[in-house]
Amino acid sequence: MKVLITGGAGYIGSTIAACCVDNGITPIILDDLSKGLRTFAQPYAFYEGDIADTKLLTTITTEHDIDAVIHCAAKIVVPESVEQPLDYYHNNVGKSITLIRTLSELGIKRFILSSTASMYEAGEDHLVDEHSVVAPHSPYSASKWMLERILSDFAHTGKLDVISLRYFNPIGADPHMRSGLQDPHPTHALGKMIEAHNERRAFTVTGVDWDTRDGSALRDYVHVWDLARAHIATLERFDQVISAAAQPGYEVINLGTGTGTTVYELAAAFQEATGTALEIVTAAPRLGDVIGCATKSNKAAELLGWQAELSIAQGVLHSIEWGKKLPAILEKENTLMAD
Repeated sequence: MKVLITGGAGYIGSTIAACCVDNGITPIILDDLSKGLRTFAQPYAFYEGDIADTKLLTTITTEHDIDAVIHCAAKIVVPESVEQPLDYYHNNVGKSITLIRTLSELGIKRFILSSTASMYEAGEDHLVDEHSVVAPHSPYSASKWMLERILSDFAHTGKLDVISLRYFNPIGADPHMRSGLQDPHPTHALGKMIEAHNERRAFTVTGVDWDTRDGSALRDYVHVWDLARAHIATLERFDQVISAAAQPGYEVINLGTGTGTTVYELAAAFQEATGTALEIVTAAPRLGDVIGCATKSNKAAELLGWQAELSIAQGVLHSIEWGKKLPAILEKENTLMAD
């Protein structure tokens, strides 16, 4: 099986590519390298370019017999999407429409969308499933919801079969350290914990009076390798899932831990992974902070035979290990880009 991965030189896309190889699937990478690393794409057949470049897409499908497409290419930074909404809608929706139309015209039938569960409105238990209310709170999540609606409508025509995988917060790295997060200074909670640990200073929990099991905000941290495994399971069961879908040609599946992780629980997992106590201080919620939620993954277990297997502590450990390797990776990347 050959699979085209758009955004395949990025964090999640490159991890999926490695997981494909481990499972006898050949990944073909398309990435414009606006965020992805050439280093991540090097082991595979790689095409540098835009997802809306119809000539390039034609070349790829001429040179490779593509069985399915995994669409990971997207702008994903929420604050940036608020500042630059038109860029996000243009890239995540407009260019994706061109991609979808071209792929369909070229005879591609199977399409997997890397989507987000951040579009949901959480219920009182802070858990969501595929039937929860959709209420995007940022142009980023709105762009994903718009694309899903477009894909749903297009799937109804019978010209494309689509499975949308919605998930929240990936952590960790490829356990074999082939790829990981490219940003040396990530802004999410785990990144801040690692920085605090490395600099021997306290980590600040912002907001401790939320209506959660320990008062801190709730997120659904899932190991990126588990997410990659879910994409492999989707490829392997694609036709079976689509044939049983309530809406012909279209299915939505959440990927998560089923319980979520509070900030305090993430700190505890950090201490478990490192064997070192993490000093914690508290502060009021920041502007824009929300209580958060987690995804139920019953449907993923039923349809894909998938559930998260790697622990949060393992995700922490792999993130730390990757962080030590990243400077050399970025140095190599700079050399490649200069050549």
